[in-house]
Amino acid sequence: MKQVDSIRYSRLAAVEGMGDEGVARLNEGKVFVIGCGALGSLCAMYLAASGVGTVGIADFDTIDISNLQRQLFFDEMTLGQPKCAVLASKMRAINSGIRVVECPGMINEKMAAGIFAGYDFIIDGSDNPATKLMTARVCESIDKPYCIGGVREMSGQAMSWSPGHAGYAEIFGDTAPCSGFTPCSVGGVLGPAAGIVASVQAAEALKYLSGAGQNLFDRLLTFDLRDTAAQVLGF
Repeated sequence: MKQVDSIRYSRLAAVEGMGDEGVARLNEGKVFVIGCGALGSLCAMYLAASGVGTVGIADFDTIDISNLQRQLFFDEMTLGQPKCAVLASKMRAINSGIRVVECPGMINEKMAAGIFAGYDFIIDGSDNPATKLMTARVCESIDKPYCIGGVREMSGQAMSWSPGHAGYAEIFGDTAPCSGFTPCSVGGVLGPAAGIVASVQAAEALKYLSGAGQNLFDRLLTFDLRDTAAQVLGF
């Protein structure tokens, strides 16, 4: 195992069930994040800050001023620049000890299996159900654990999968409209709602890699900030 940076990760190591061994497992871990928008950007930054050894990020889009309301690692000076490159720079700035792998393009089903195979855990932070279904389908075909999240207006949801547990299609159905979640450009979103989902997704990866805590396997976390209600549904 890599030598743990005891000062940088002191607060993380102090978490019950984590310790230096858990932090060392994070340092050796590899997580791939699909999407560098509201979910993916915050999630990737948490992974970088937490010392996940290799974090891959994928996005084909450029930064638009409408993103700034919720995508906090971009700013007015980076408008028009590729999200993937800007986010990678932010990740390296917060933790020079990790490896950031940039995939500046759209991840399709044909290439996904080859990419996902090199990682321990996959996070889908995309904003469309078709990509989420693709992620689940490919991951399940190669037994690769994943977490998928969605956000709309003031509500959000997240679930995780590993072999032997209920998958995305079993919970939402095997067609894109079944999830009921639409792209932010169509349905709108409250920034903090996206932040909650992204934080849960990052936590799912950190728990899986370190062994600390219990993942959202066979469970769906849902919340609505309109009345600050949340529940976890079992499957």
